[in-house]
Amino acid sequence: MLVCAYACSPGGGAEAFGGGELVLGWNLVKQLARFHRVEVLTSTQNRASVETVVFREPLVNVRFHYFDLPSWMAFLRRMQGGIQIYAYLWQVKAYFVARRLHRRCPFDIFHHITYANDWMASFIGALLPVPYVRGPGGGAHRTPRALLPEYSFRGRLWERLRTAGQWMCRHDPFFIAGQRRARALLVCNREALESVPPAWRTKASLFPVNGVTSEDLAPPLTEAPRNGSFRVLSAGKLLPLKGYGLALRAFQQLAMRHSAVELAIVGSGPELRRLRRLVCEMGLERQVRFLDWMARQQLLSQMYASDVFLFPSLRDGGGAVVVEAMAAGTPVICLDLAGPGLHVTPECGMKITPSSPEGTVQGLAAALEQLCQDQDLRLRMSRAARTRAREYYHWDRHGDRLREIYREALQV
Repeated sequence: MLVCAYACSPGGGAEAFGGGELVLGWNLVKQLARFHRVEVLTSTQNRASVETVVFREPLVNVRFHYFDLPSWMAFLRRMQGGIQIYAYLWQVKAYFVARRLHRRCPFDIFHHITYANDWMASFIGALLPVPYVRGPGGGAHRTPRALLPEYSFRGRLWERLRTAGQWMCRHDPFFIAGQRRARALLVCNREALESVPPAWRTKASLFPVNGVTSEDLAPPLTEAPRNGSFRVLSAGKLLPLKGYGLALRAFQQLAMRHSAVELAIVGSGPELRRLRRLVCEMGLERQVRFLDWMARQQLLSQMYASDVFLFPSLRDGGGAVVVEAMAAGTPVICLDLAGPGLHVTPECGMKITPSSPEGTVQGLAAALEQLCQDQDLRLRMSRAARTRAREYYHWDRHGDRLREIYREALQV
């Protein structure tokens, strides 16, 4: 089989150029290798990390093909929104690589895995004459209109440009041709599923972009130290769309009622200076800590040592850290939107229906208060979160399901 995975690396993380897409690409390729011979098209940026790991742990049945666009186009990867333009153009080159490989040894099936947003064309999917599976991907999720005031003017303008750009891309003839040819469309949240046109809806299904390993589900050898406080954790890139302003205002209400509470925010990004200033204005310097982004196993240790994981992202198609928190048995508080809204059930966390900024803060604060006061509820949610992570998000389960999806696609 042929796989298009522009982002595919075992070294993926929040600070890498592809973030969760890297983790998705790498883990699904590993799963496909359990059952198939796999040829992977990917970016040269992934080569060092892939070959380092494959040297130690050979990946049988997989061969990688690395290439990129001319070096003068690398500036696109450093622009907001530019990586999507770069990935789109990269896929044009990927088609010609795929065509050459197909002539040499015909493929039975093609799967476009990463940068498979529900608005981006796949030239291989549209043009290569083999059965085609797409996704999982998202893109249709939006920041609720009532929460747009959380953004600056520039941020609100970017949201409008994003929506307009996606509309244009969904009318790209190559996108339409690929969607028509696809035998399975995998999408990662309810918003993406609901946006699939009726003509294609029967071949669309939900499939997570996030997963965990057996190692993730095992308690860490060392946990972050505890001091007896009710400990709230949040993690991710410090960007406006992650809703950290909402998190701080909700935590302030909790701190006004309880002295033995603390909030740790793990991550880095352009919002750090503003958030530090906001903490000082709220008088929370002793209860809020900012921690630099850390290795994944360290972050999991922090999750195990926390009582609640708070993730009020305004627009997040996947939300890998939410699934990782569930694997650590940490109840999650999030907004009922996109990826997090799909991951979290009432048994393993609390989802807040977004309203006005003030109403959303009140909902988050109420959820924090309830979990702070009710240890038994936290324990029940902890057990349910780990069960859900193990039974629904283990990468092996994703691999088994893909095998069945391919069987159905090849019978059409």
